[in-house]
Amino acid sequence: MYALIIEDNPDIVANLYGFLEPLGYTLDVAINGPAGVALATSSHYDVIVLDLELPGLDGVEVCRKLRKEQRLATPILMLTARDTVKDKLVGFEVGADDYLVKPFSLVELEARLKALVRRARNETVEHILEFGELRLDLSRGEARRAGHKLALTPTGYKLLEALLRKAPALISREEILREIWGDDPPDSDALRTHIHALRQAMDRPFAKPMLHTLPGSGYRLINNDES
Repeated sequence: MYALIIEDNPDIVANLYGFLEPLGYTLDVAINGPAGVALATSSHYDVIVLDLELPGLDGVEVCRKLRKEQRLATPILMLTARDTVKDKLVGFEVGADDYLVKPFSLVELEARLKALVRRARNETVEHILEFGELRLDLSRGEARRAGHKLALTPTGYKLLEALLRKAPALISREEILREIWGDDPPDSDALRTHIHALRQAMDRPFAKPMLHTLPGSGYRLINNDES
């Protein structure tokens, strides 16, 4: 999971890195409001942790800019030392998705982050991802199209999961590379090979393809009922 931490307290930042990185999170940090806006709008993140009291721009203004001006839909968890209903309402009004009061439990923070990302990715309680004829059961590690089980490689499974989470929207090559390979992406030929293998597994036996390439942009799934 890729998270942006917008927080100017070095002790809190260090604690977040120390707790979240061993759990598999990849983190970026911004120590003021303007830097947070710049990072949030220039890279793809699964979730943003945003402190309310920041230099440059406070958390309310950062959240307002991301939601109202940039139209950014990334889930935002706001951190604050203020534990009043009024303060919480202000955060929610400008677009925060959740609120955590300092001092907070790192275990609780991580649980809230996962819940926000699950909600944003449209995962059901049963961890089923569905689009058109495609169905991916995350708990069983099983993919099907029109009821037929798909023989996927581990990388093909991850590719399909990434595509389903975004469907029917486009997912860029950069997002795919980062989602699946993190900071050690393969060359473009390797990605094309994996996409080809996925297309063979999920499209070749059927009359209409669902995996479409937009040259120079990325990939998307389309429903068979779409033209």
